[in-house]
Amino acid sequence: MGHQESYRQNEAYAQFLAGWDEKFYAKYADTLRPQVPSGKVLDVGCGVGQVVARLQSAGFEAYGVDVSEPNIERAKTVCSRCQLYDGKTVPFADQFFDSVGALNVLEHVEQPEDFLRELVRVTKIGGRVLVSSPNFFRVFGFRDYHPKMRGVRNKWRNWKRLHQKRQQMRSDPGSVRFDHMAPIVKEPFTPDDDAIVATNPVEMKFFLERFGCSVERVECTDRYVSKPIDLILNLTPARYVMFNSFLVGRRLR
Repeated sequence: MGHQESYRQNEAYAQFLAGWDEKFYAKYADTLRPQVPSGKVLDVGCGVGQVVARLQSAGFEAYGVDVSEPNIERAKTVCSRCQLYDGKTVPFADQFFDSVGALNVLEHVEQPEDFLRELVRVTKIGGRVLVSSPNFFRVFGFRDYHPKMRGVRNKWRNWKRLHQKRQQMRSDPGSVRFDHMAPIVKEPFTPDDDAIVATNPVEMKFFLERFGCSVERVECTDRYVSKPIDLILNLTPARYVMFNSFLVGRRLR
């Protein structure tokens, strides 16, 4: 059974998501809002439907897809436009949505490059694409919940790996791929630990641009913080090696 398939009947996953604090997804949901009134918006990996509900209450035509049956069972009580999908092909036509996003999903998919391509495919020209994931190549930070982020030795390795990635992007861009990791399975269930992709803003930006987007925002803050702190944290290129990966793109072609 593949990693994504392990979520299909995972009731613990649904229970975990049901306990999400609104502060966790508020910035993502608000940034995902289409820029046209009553626009169509898709949350890929919608969980139990909190983001879809927030967008729907704001007057948008919100949709959600997820690989988990228990998740979708709960999400459908919020919005009938939530549906199960295979985790590979987003079940909508090309350029169907004004805005498409995925919150903490990319690090769990088996083919992350294809996943990003799918997000762009179903977004209208001029529409918004939002992807938020952990930065597993962080060099600076605290509360490093994953072993790949912890300790000076790992942070030094992350710095060198990012340097290698940037060189590869310049010399052989066609060979660039996200690094994969072995999932860490714990009891009780913690989805952050069982990530299989070393997501980071450098490669996320690279692939969004390759698939036809202009990346307008790269931030290391995935939730609301005070404006002065947010400005300081995201003012310099150091945002690429801190905390999280919060990217907002616009489809150009």
